[in-house]
Amino acid sequence: MAYGNDRRDRRSRDEEPQEFTEKVVALNRVSKTVKGGRVMKFSALIVVGDGKGRVGYGLGKAGEVSEAIRKGIEDAKKNITTITLAGTTIPHEVIGEFGAGRVLLKPAPEGTGVIAGGAVRAVVEAAGIRNIRTKCLRSNNPQNVVAATMVGLRSLRDAAQVGAYRGKTAAEILG
Repeated sequence: MAYGNDRRDRRSRDEEPQEFTEKVVALNRVSKTVKGGRVMKFSALIVVGDGKGRVGYGLGKAGEVSEAIRKGIEDAKKNITTITLAGTTIPHEVIGEFGAGRVLLKPAPEGTGVIAGGAVRAVVEAAGIRNIRTKCLRSNNPQNVVAATMVGLRSLRDAAQVGAYRGKTAAEILG
């Protein structure tokens, strides 16, 4: 009798329904010069999100592109955070900073769409934000821009959260 050959357990992990959308933001080939020549490796910057306010990013490094992407996805799923949304946009304007990267995030009315560059767009769309205006203010390095966007999104608070912190109601905060 063969063990581990149960036909009911044929579904592989690849056939599971996808909970998160995965986007490759940047793929970089790096080389190291050693005695025998150059050693090529790859790094992949990945953003994952569920489109409902949960988003994360990760960096994977490996000798092959597919392996780097897989590692990046695993890292991104470990670093998922929940962000505060106000309908299809963000509650207020914020500037996220990380390293030399600085990103301005502004709420936009319904119908505006996502006005954002490549690295910021990937994070914002994965988070499920439909209407937003953004601008990279300093560095356009994808790793710093993605990290700065995440810092900005994590710092968002709605009126109820600010009210709870100050010991007031949301109506008192909004005026």
